[in-house]
Amino acid sequence: MTRAKTMIDGRWLVAALLCVSCVSGPARYAQTTDTATSGCLRNPTCYTQPGDEAFLPWVDQAARAAATAGAAMKVLDAADVARIEHLLVECSKEANLVVNEREYGEGKIPDDAECKRVVGRNRKGEPLTRQMELGTLKHAVAFACVQREVLKLYPDQVSIEPRFGLESRSGKYALTSEWEGSMKPDIVLHASGQPQRVQCIYDFKFPCTRWSKENPLEAVQGQMKDYAKLGGNCKPAIVTPLQGVIRE
Repeated sequence: MTRAKTMIDGRWLVAALLCVSCVSGPARYAQTTDTATSGCLRNPTCYTQPGDEAFLPWVDQAARAAATAGAAMKVLDAADVARIEHLLVECSKEANLVVNEREYGEGKIPDDAECKRVVGRNRKGEPLTRQMELGTLKHAVAFACVQREVLKLYPDQVSIEPRFGLESRSGKYALTSEWEGSMKPDIVLHASGQPQRVQCIYDFKFPCTRWSKENPLEAVQGQMKDYAKLGGNCKPAIVTPLQGVIRE
């Protein structure tokens, strides 16, 4: 046997031994392959372990790049999405309670007349009602809660208020800083580090009048249809304090 062949065989033996630990690694990458080595070749964690330059020097740069890209494309699984949705509902409840009690006192909420009361004008000169004003205040509290409770767990896969605009060349939506014709969902779940690869979309809604509390989707159906154009593998949803996550 030649020296070169011996070195190659030895390297694959080391790779196989190393990959045994990969197979027993994180559950989301559990393998069902026939051999540890073939499982390793499809397991991004095998290429991204600390010190892999020292342990796997023969893996070419293309393979490393592909493995790293595979890890970066990681999306949230169903359990993670369910956990995030639970936290979003809790943030919605917290925001609703904090603002209502701050503005009206403990245990009190605005009635329909108060919700519809005009308190000023917006930049376009249109009437600004109390329910709009309260919605803005409650969004601020909810976003702070998401920053504190959700982003600490999923910092690379959750974005607050990313803005998307339609690209003229590709005809697809992408991140933009342009306001004209763009959309800005409250919360977007996406592939790791890639907000443009949308997984799920949520908007906080804080119904004020009795009717809007009973029919929270009625006024936002058009908005949800627009959000659906951004893609994802779940229907856009609203998050309310009383009814939680709601989809059409």
